[in-house]
Formats: sequence, structure tokens, C-alpha cells
Amino acid sequence: MAFVAVLIIFPVAWTGYLSLTDAEGSVRAESEFIGFQNYLDVLSDTDRFWPAVWRTVLFTGVVLLVEVVLGMAIALLLWRPFRGEKWVRVAILLPLVATPVAVGMMWRLIFDPNIGMANQLLSWVGIGPQPWLSGQSSALPTTMFIDIWQWTPMVVLILLAGLTSLSDEPQEAALIDGASTWQRFRHVTLPLLMPTVIVAILLRGIDALKTFDILYATKGRGGGSFHEVETLNVYAYGLSFDYNDYGVSSTVLIIFFLIIIGVMWALTYRKKGLER
Repeated sequence: MAFVAVLIIFPVAWTGYLSLTDAEGSVRAESEFIGFQNYLDVLSDTDRFWPAVWRTVLFTGVVLLVEVVLGMAIALLLWRPFRGEKWVRVAILLPLVATPVAVGMMWRLIFDPNIGMANQLLSWVGIGPQPWLSGQSSALPTTMFIDIWQWTPMVVLILLAGLTSLSDEPQEAALIDGASTWQRFRHVTLPLLMPTVIVAILLRGIDALKTFDILYATKGRGGGSFHEVETLNVYAYGLSFDYNDYGVSSTVLIIFFLIIIGVMWALTYRKKGLER
């Protein structure tokens, strides 16, 4: 525990220190202590920082909602045994096998506006080519789709584990009382499963907030030419490795870190409330 604590505390403390300096060019270069000036500059940046915050919140909210709803539906389908269920489970879990970078590159080829398979399939049904990742308004929804495709199976695994641990007695009692399938799910299954749902939201939500691999693999530096998919992670990476502005990038990361801590605290508090 002490070893893990050191691994966490030192990077956070060092990043916090850099956020209070004007460090740039090199982490070994001379830097001056400027207090909270970086925080004032970042929080007043309406060109890059706040749009990146909005994209981060939008990306996380949309993918989390779709993944939880879709994951719940698939988990319910897989809850009861059926013929060929092992092969179906293997097929559903296949997206988790590949790394996010490989998934991003694969979908980048599929959504290529010129040679991509997606536009070829659309042409067969009489629909014209779509910009997908190259369009300013379509790039972010497309990356959301890619994230949903890869990480919904993770939510399915968590919820399926929760479903299999539920007792059959409440379901049987509700069935004897004449409850419909929806009523059993709404008033029996979902309340009993809610602590597991909160765990799935917590794990997947924090991971979605930190999404970087897919975005960078599909759009490159800056989240695209017009920063159309630039989230806080992509923005901080660009400040550090493209512009070597370590003071400002550390400020963005500290703010991002506090946001993540706040989300974790809220979800954990909610989970404890449900368990009571």
C-alpha cells in the first residue's frame, strides 16, 4: 500500500507543483513560481479549455448512457441459458480483445471517406458518402460510436455477473403475483441490481472521462484540424508534447484530476446510499 501510495502521490504532487510555475521547453529548464496565474489563464480560456470541458462531459455522458442501457439489454438476454450462449458471449466480448489504438485505426479505415467500407455499404442502399471522422459535426459522434462498440461488452460482463448473483425467490414471487416481464424488471430486478449498476457506471464513467487512445488514433494531434474531438486529455497531451508548455498542461491535468475525484466521490456516495 505504501508503494502504491508513493506511485500516486509523487506524480500528483509534482504535477501540482508544475501547475504553479511557468515551466516550458524542458522540465529541467529554469522556471519561476507564479502562483495561481496558470489557473486564472486556463479558467478564462474560452477558445480551447472550456470547449474541451464540454466535449469531455458530452462524450462521457453519451457513451456512458448508451453503454449502460445497451449493456443492460444484452445482459438480460444472456441471463437465461439458451442454445449457443457460449458462442454468443464470445462474439460479444471480441471487441475487448483488441487495444484501443488498434480499434481506433481499424475504424479509421472503415470510416475513410474515399475507400472506407462504411460509405461503400451506404452506396449499396442509395445513400451518398458521409464525412464520418472528417466532418466537424460528425467526428465526435463517430468516436462515441467507436467507444460504445468497444466498451459495451465490459458493462455487459459487470451486469451479467450481478444478475447471476441475484436470488430467484423475488422473481418467482412476483411471477406468482401476476407481474409482467416489465414489472418484474422495474420493481424487482433493477432495484436489486442497482448497486452493481452503480459499480458499472463508476468504472466505465471514470474510464470514459480519461479516453485518449481512440480519439488520438482516429483524429491525431489536437483532436483534429478544428479540435472537433479535443477533450481535456487530448488538450493536456497537446500542451505537454506538442507545445512543451508544462505549467499550463499541469494546470489542466490538476483541474481534470479534481473533476474525476468529484465524480468518483459522488458515485461512491450514491452506491453507499443504495446499499443501506
